[in-house]
Amino acid sequence: MAVTFHADRIDLAHVCWRAGARPELRSFESYRRQGDDAEALRRLRGARRLGRTRCATLLPASEYQVLQVEAPNVPADELKAALRWRIKDMLDMRLEAATVESVVIPSASTGGRLPQVFAVAAANDVVRARARPFVVAGLPLEVVDIPELAQRNVAALLEDENRGLAMLVFDEDGGLLTLTYRGELCAYRRIDLRAGQIAQVDPERRDPVVERIALELQRSLDSFDRQFNFISVSRVSIAEVAGAPWLIPALAAASYVPVETLDLGRAVDLSTVAELRDAPRQAAAVQCIGAALRPGGDAA
Repeated sequence: MAVTFHADRIDLAHVCWRAGARPELRSFESYRRQGDDAEALRRLRGARRLGRTRCATLLPASEYQVLQVEAPNVPADELKAALRWRIKDMLDMRLEAATVESVVIPSASTGGRLPQVFAVAAANDVVRARARPFVVAGLPLEVVDIPELAQRNVAALLEDENRGLAMLVFDEDGGLLTLTYRGELCAYRRIDLRAGQIAQVDPERRDPVVERIALELQRSLDSFDRQFNFISVSRVSIAEVAGAPWLIPALAAASYVPVETLDLGRAVDLSTVAELRDAPRQAAAVQCIGAALRPGGDAA
């Protein structure tokens, strides 16, 4: 069960993995956020039986850093300490008060480059504050993750074999573009443009918005091609923005890589959650569902 907090609501996504089949989304629900989060979770624990599931949640983008650095050439049991030392002068927080984890970036076996990792850092106080409502409510929180990896989890189920996938999702926090390969996050870019802003664009002002997003997408794909020349990106999957059906066709016309509308139903069985068969509704759910899809072992 993933539980994600937004300015006005709390989202819950319950995913079950099944051998030889797509993961099943058992439920996706949103509740109005008001008052104390711990009390809200306590009520939901009883109403939704949250105490019977393993829980994950996400940090908001403003509360952590992701740094791309060379992987320290040390034994595995010394990696975390060596990585902390490597990034200490790059952090916006005191190293001794930070939690640091790493995510390995795919590399070509003969590329000649030193292995790279994403170092994910968050202040201990921030992590504790995110976990506190779960502790108070008596819920088994196992993972505090980040949106980039949650979106990676969805993309991993949509990739073509041995091809890269670009995925772009706009929500109330802005745009997030991820590039993945064989289920791993290779690169990402944030776009400072919220879904609500896109939906409210007047028809005569759409072209500059499309040009801005297309430029960000093109720069990311070009940079990815230079850095990962052993990976071919098969397509760009974009979540439809509610109220802006014109966006994806316009971006498709401007892109040299095939563009498609994100269909979560190809990654996850949505048969029990009819509302998410609607493409514009999916954008707000991608990261919560992605958090519930998290594989073990590599997150913040």
